[in-house]
Amino acid sequence: MAEKEIRVTQVRSAIGSKPKQRGTLRALGIGKIGQSNTLPDRGEIRGMIARVPHLIKVEEVN
Repeated sequence: MAEKEIRVTQVRSAIGSKPKQRGTLRALGIGKIGQSNTLPDRGEIRGMIARVPHLIKVEEVN
């Protein structure tokens, strides 16, 4: 059975955010508004998403 995936899209600028939050966006593979990345739905990814929910949009991909 294939692992679930999620699409993470940056919707707000990282200007003014803390360096740790900018690093989290880089770790998620996004860096510009409108940029998306598809990632496996795992606990470590969900933890990163929980650090920057105000900057990103998350969708489940089938």
